Amino acid sequence: MIEVFRKIWNFSGTEQENIKKSIFAGFLHAVFNAFQFAAIYYMLVEIFNDMANYKTIFISFAILLSSLIGKIITQKISQMKQTHAGYFMAANKRIDIGEKIKKVPMGFFSAYSLGRLTTIATTTLGQAEQWIPMLLVLVLGGILNTSVFVLFILIFSYKIGLIAIFGMIAFFIVTAFMEKKSTSNADKITKIQTKLTKDVLSTIQGMQVIKSYNLGGENNEALEKSIKDSSEFFLKLEKSVIPYIVVQRVIVGITTTAMVFASIKLSISGELIIFEAIMMIMASFIIFEGLIGAGSNMAILRVAENAIDAVDFVNNIPNIEEGKDKKTIQNYDIEFRNVFFSYDKREILKNVSCSIKEKSFTAVVGPSGSGKTTFCNLIARFWDVNSGEITIGGKNIKDYTVENLMNSISMVFQDVYLFEDTVENNIKFGNPNANMDEVIAAAEKARCHDFIMKLPDKYQTVIEEGGTNLSGGERQRISIARAILKDAPIIIFDEATANIDPENEEQLKDAIESLIEDKTVIMIAHRLKTIRNSDQILVLNNGEIEERGTHEVLIQNEGLYKDLVNAKYISESWKLIN
Repeated sequence: MIEVFRKIWNFSGTEQENIKKSIFAGFLHAVFNAFQFAAIYYMLVEIFNDMANYKTIFISFAILLSSLIGKIITQKISQMKQTHAGYFMAANKRIDIGEKIKKVPMGFFSAYSLGRLTTIATTTLGQAEQWIPMLLVLVLGGILNTSVFVLFILIFSYKIGLIAIFGMIAFFIVTAFMEKKSTSNADKITKIQTKLTKDVLSTIQGMQVIKSYNLGGENNEALEKSIKDSSEFFLKLEKSVIPYIVVQRVIVGITTTAMVFASIKLSISGELIIFEAIMMIMASFIIFEGLIGAGSNMAILRVAENAIDAVDFVNNIPNIEEGKDKKTIQNYDIEFRNVFFSYDKREILKNVSCSIKEKSFTAVVGPSGSGKTTFCNLIARFWDVNSGEITIGGKNIKDYTVENLMNSISMVFQDVYLFEDTVENNIKFGNPNANMDEVIAAAEKARCHDFIMKLPDKYQTVIEEGGTNLSGGERQRISIARAILKDAPIIIFDEATANIDPENEEQLKDAIESLIEDKTVIMIAHRLKTIRNSDQILVLNNGEIEERGTHEVLIQNEGLYKDLVNAKYISESWKLIN
């Protein structure tokens, strides 16, 4: 249990102060709660000594009123502090995770599903937000409440106090077994929650396909099964701790009975005067209320520990090791020197060596799975090479800070992601400090200003999630406007023109020409006609550079490049025959 509290304490971060205040307020609440017995004890003493009068009533009432006011105030403080701690420790962790994932290799996002990351950021942190401060206060508060009562009992009778202590020890032993049971199920909880999140996301994201293939029934069955499995598991989890709770209650019952019996026996023997015995009997029935609450919540405390471990799993992923060079890169010659790269034990690039001159246009082509995208991603350090090195300006890219490196590179992807924000802010991702005139200038160069002005709110139009209220060509041109605004000296196109319709092709071509002027350009080409005038073409096959040269040279070589060109010509010229 101590280890769990240590994890919670570390997890709370900047909210430790609020948790300390909440726990202290909980302790004072227990003390004020004990004041009730002080009032009753004083009343009984006065009554049994035939000294009871209006003064007795007034003093007892004053003590009870102090107890009530103190409990109200301390409970309010405790709840306010624990609520603040819960919300802000979760918010801080979400921010930390957001900053963390910016620093991890892209391989992390391939290895771990969107469902898992979403579960951690939402459900798991939601549990931590709700449970940790509350459970911490309830568990410690319950223990403190019982401990204060036991201390009072020991003052009057060490014999009855020892019975209470032995009862507490037995209670904690059973609780330890319950915690162990909860711990064994903690990992399963994460898996069940991740599976449910993945199925929900899959259903929402694939709704178009589900409807088009009339698979609503089959998909609903899969989702319903996931929901049912989740419900059944949590029901099973609840049932698994019930026997322990029953044993806890039995221990409390036996201890209470033993304390009542001992109080009566000690009263008969004369070791306790009558009103002290009455006080002990009364205390016997309420002393374990806080402990029962604490014990019930200790099992959930282990689940909260699992939530912390799930978040720590993200925090413990090693960052990409940063270089220290923050100086502006002066030369943008790119060189691969005997580069090997594997992913999931599968060799992607094998002994790749090539040079890309500053302000040149290099095209990368090859069959699907040949390593084209990996080739480009390694330049931006989305992954690090297994061996060999990649240099920019004669210096290993690992020597530059990540910020310095990425300030030098703009990437235009095939699958454009636009945020659910205004058109203006989406373009400003290229340069957050740009003014409106600069945004418009970039949009004009990217050939998207005209259609933006036709939108309901022009540049203030909010783009729907994923850019669904724009065509593919429009989304692509906004992404190019973003890259133009960034004005990086190196431009990487990852099949950016692959899915463009003929209507947008000419405008996109003009946009790209505006972007690549006086830049070092690397383009993964799907439309081979777009790279005929490139300075060099690298032909990748099975992770190796099989050919290199200009279009004219490679056509004459009668190699893979010519085969790709011919295959592309055939694919574009086919038609359905009636």
